[in-house]
Amino acid sequence: MSIVRRSDIFDPFFDLWDPFQGFPFDAFRSLAETRPGFVSDTSAFANTRIDWKETPEAHIFKADLPGVNKEEVKLEVEEEGRVLQICGERSREKEEKNDKWHRVERNSGKFLRRFRLPENAKVGQVKASMENGVLTVTVPKEEVKKSDVKSIEISGN
Repeated sequence: MSIVRRSDIFDPFFDLWDPFQGFPFDAFRSLAETRPGFVSDTSAFANTRIDWKETPEAHIFKADLPGVNKEEVKLEVEEEGRVLQICGERSREKEEKNDKWHRVERNSGKFLRRFRLPENAKVGQVKASMENGVLTVTVPKEEVKKSDVKSIEISGN
C-alpha cells in the first residue's frame, strides 16, 4: 500500500491511495491465469477517472461508474480542509463452479478519489446525483473576498 502523487504541487488533485499498488499478486496467480486481466482490471478501477469542470456558478465533477449503484458510492466533504472524497466498490460477478471465463474486461473492486477544492467552493452546499452510471457532483461557488491592501508610510531619512 502506498500513496501515489498524481502531479505537481500546484495540481488540485489530491493524493490518491491505490490499495492495489505493491500488493503481492503472486497469491492470485492461479486466478489471474483462469481470468485474464483480473489483476490489471481491478487495479484500473481503483483509479477511476473523474472529470472536473468549473463554470461561473459551480465546480462540477463527473465520474463514469458503470454497474455501480448509488448505494455503493460514498461521497464525503471535509469542510475544514475543503476536501471532496468519492469512494465505493463494484462487486465482482458471482462465479459458478462450471463457469469458464474466456475474457474479463469489465472493472471491479474498490475506488477512492480525493480532491482539494479551491477557496471559492461552498463545501456546505454540495449536491450529487447519479443517472445511467454517471455520478455528477456539483459544488456551488461563492465570490472570494479579496483582502484590502493598505499602504504603509516609511519613516526615516
